[in-house]
Amino acid sequence: MTLDQEQRSILVQSALAVLLCAAVLGGGYMWLPSERVGVTTSMTLVDRLGFTLRWELLILIWLAGSVGAVSQKRFWTPADRHGSAYSEPSPALAVRRANLQNSLEQAVLASNAHLILATVLRDQELVLIPLLVLLFLIGRATFAIGYAKSPIARAFGMAVTGAPIGFAFVLAATLIVAGR
Repeated sequence: MTLDQEQRSILVQSALAVLLCAAVLGGGYMWLPSERVGVTTSMTLVDRLGFTLRWELLILIWLAGSVGAVSQKRFWTPADRHGSAYSEPSPALAVRRANLQNSLEQAVLASNAHLILATVLRDQELVLIPLLVLLFLIGRATFAIGYAKSPIARAFGMAVTGAPIGFAFVLAATLIVAGR
């Protein structure tokens, strides 16, 4: 099977994204002092969920900003002002709407993965939560910047968002099966 230039670009961007995610998660897990991100010893389930929800606020702020970007574009563009029920969006608004839609989908997956992880991670392991949130934000920012340039350029951001979500679900499932 021969891949075209766009497919090769997507694969390269995705591979680089996965390497970045592995470096951030691995390096952060090994070297980030847990106290610096709010982890204390012997956190109860309620403490761990509260800790995670505080970090999830950053994801919700991103999502609110994405809603604001769509609203702002509608306000300043007469052709977009009447809403999607009455007209097709301008190309610039269509990109913002696609970014919002994808960010919403990814936020639902990421936040739930993080909350599930909070029920099974212990002590130093909890540093993974802020690292996962950081990768979510990096992924969303690079997705939005890339998408504004071209649809193919969004691949890096998509992978930086998606790979850690997949990792979180696999890690949570593994720990649950292991008896945590």
